[in-house]
Amino acid sequence: MSAQWGAEADLTEARRGERRSGIRPVWAGWLVFASVVMLMLGVFDVIAGIVALFQGGYYISGPEYTLFLDVTGWAWAHVVGGALVAVSGGFLVSGAIWARVVAVLFAAGNAVTHLVFLSAHPVWSMIVIALCVTVIWAVLVHGDEIPDRGSW
Repeated sequence: MSAQWGAEADLTEARRGERRSGIRPVWAGWLVFASVVMLMLGVFDVIAGIVALFQGGYYISGPEYTLFLDVTGWAWAHVVGGALVAVSGGFLVSGAIWARVVAVLFAAGNAVTHLVFLSAHPVWSMIVIALCVTVIWAVLVHGDEIPDRGSW
């Protein structure tokens, strides 16, 4: 592992109170990970919404699996929510504070959406909720590790 990505270089610079621009700390990878996961989750939600629009019976198999909205409502919620999650994941790489706030809000909203959707697809919803919690953790704990590249 090179000194550019090593923790020792970051700790030495932090002790001296200086920060070299252009060198990313080790933890900046978590923000890139969160961005990629949000992009993937957003695309998967859009695909799930499109499937629900065209084949509504795929998600609901009986009265015990009823949701608060009809299948078309959930389909549009997944399409719009997934698009917003993917776009916010794309802006998260910029490192801007507003992008981090929006990413946390949309990841939390996506987790709540899948919490309600838990009765239709429990395993997939639990995976999405776990990934959303990981994204929120990565952004809140390591969000300031990547330099702010300005607003777009």
